[in-house]
Amino acid sequence: MKKQGLLLSTAIAGFVVAAGAASVSAQDAAPQEDAALPIAVQMYTLRNFGSVDEQLAIVEEAGVSAVELVGTHDMSAEDLNGLLDAHGIDAISAHVQLDALRSGIEDVIEFNKAVGNEVITVPYLAEEARPTDAEGWTALGEELEGFAGQLQAEGLQLAYHNHDFEMEEFDGQTALEVMFDAAPSVLAQLDVAWIDRAGLDAAEYIANFDGHLFAIHAKDNAPEGEAEEEDGWAAVGSGTIDWQAVLTAANDAGAQWYIIEHDNPADASAIVDSSARFLEQELPGILGE
Repeated sequence: MKKQGLLLSTAIAGFVVAAGAASVSAQDAAPQEDAALPIAVQMYTLRNFGSVDEQLAIVEEAGVSAVELVGTHDMSAEDLNGLLDAHGIDAISAHVQLDALRSGIEDVIEFNKAVGNEVITVPYLAEEARPTDAEGWTALGEELEGFAGQLQAEGLQLAYHNHDFEMEEFDGQTALEVMFDAAPSVLAQLDVAWIDRAGLDAAEYIANFDGHLFAIHAKDNAPEGEAEEEDGWAAVGSGTIDWQAVLTAANDAGAQWYIIEHDNPADASAIVDSSARFLEQELPGILGE
């Protein structure tokens, strides 16, 4: 991927809303003061565990004060905002399907501004929507760049989250890199476990996005043959990924958030708590805190 030297100030401004800052540098961009470390939870992890109120309570109990939303959670912005405030939690990103941007970007902007979120992340492409060649990935990148411009005009930022299918190579570049070369204003949200499942070295791959990285999804892969009832996913730090290397690479590439995720947890509360404790142990040394 071409290293774009992208300024992150627009994207990061939303992370320090409590400070009233309209725009900050990457070095100054940090979670609110009551959050010791830039750890968040992807709410998809908790989707099968009670109401949104109960899910946010799990995040709060784990000592995490930031989440990544999944769409609107079938709630009004007013109701969701009330729950976020009640649990002392900020929304630092929202997963929003590409079709939602295509069909109603104005609604996406209105809702997310109302809940104080400033990063819109495209989370997944259905199989029929995935490009099949480099030209297609370039065209997708150009489309995303157009959406990024519309969002930036409203003070928001666009990001893109990968799975393993974006690791297909075209002339020595992965599809994801091809796409980002055509989308210099779009930030990367790299899912470490999916990169690992694609057979790539996650730490080495992250380095390709230096200056372009919004966040990583902190998700682990269980050893082969284990945790099959959870689709082979594991709590962060309990699986096979070299987290010292990954966290170091993410920090070096400018990651602002480390977002806990597990796609199919048997016990979401335990996963969130265990993963948070692991990151709380490992991140201070990486971040120099």
